[in-house]
Amino acid sequence: MEKVQLTCIGCPLGCPLTVEMEGKEVKSVTGNTCPNGEAYARKEMTNPTRIVTSSVRVRGGILNVVSVKTASDIPKGKIFDCMRALGDVDISAPVTIGQVILRNIADTGVDVVATKNVPAK
Repeated sequence: MEKVQLTCIGCPLGCPLTVEMEGKEVKSVTGNTCPNGEAYARKEMTNPTRIVTSSVRVRGGILNVVSVKTASDIPKGKIFDCMRALGDVDISAPVTIGQVILRNIADTGVDVVATKNVPAK
């Protein structure tokens, strides 16, 4: 049985977790002080996902870039595809918080949205 050490990011405590794996199956999770820890460890070991944050270029705005993020988490293996796709994006001002910047990033079914307002010049 393989043991994997993780630090939980499910809440602010940052518990040290020990995950026992048998092949690709999680057999046990210890070290968590709340239920979020076990859920995090199981997901991290079987289907890791992340929220991706970045920025894209803005034409005609009071700022040259706007911060963006995926509207929900995407598979960890798609992060580099997501970043490559965002590198080709530039949008015209004005930009509003929550505006969809790119739909279905890297064929994940997840949209990328603006996280800041950028008024036009």
